[in-house]
Parts: sequence; structure tokens; C-alpha cells
Amino acid sequence: MKKLMTMARQFRDDENGAAMVEYSILVGIIAGAAILIIVGIGLWVNGRFTGLCTAMNGSGIGSCGSGVGG
Repeated sequence: MKKLMTMARQFRDDENGAAMVEYSILVGIIAGAAILIIVGIGLWVNGRFTGLCTAMNGSGIGSCGSGVGG
């Protein structure tokens, strides 16, 4: 019985598992935020290029649909 109580006390005092869970949650939050930021920047850049392409097609100076070297 004394050995069981000693093991229970050690388990209660051990904080490695809790710290690992906390760091895992923190890494997950950071990874999610980074993915959202990257997707947001990608959408913003895509919108800017779409606006540029629309302006070029409307101006008669150039066009966007021909591709590189066309």
C-alpha cells in the first residue's frame, strides 16, 4: 500500500505530461495562425493580380491571357 501511495504522489507531482500538452496546444495554435496568414496573403496577392489584369485588358496597352513569351 505504501508503494502505491508513493507512486500516486509521484504521478501527482510530475508536470512533464501537462507541460507537453500545453506546448502541443501552443504549437497547434501557432501552426493554425500561420496557415491562415499564408492563405490570407495568397488571396490578397491573387486579388491584386486579378485587378491588374483587368486594368491591363481594359486599357488596350496589354493583355494578361497570352502568357509568357506569347
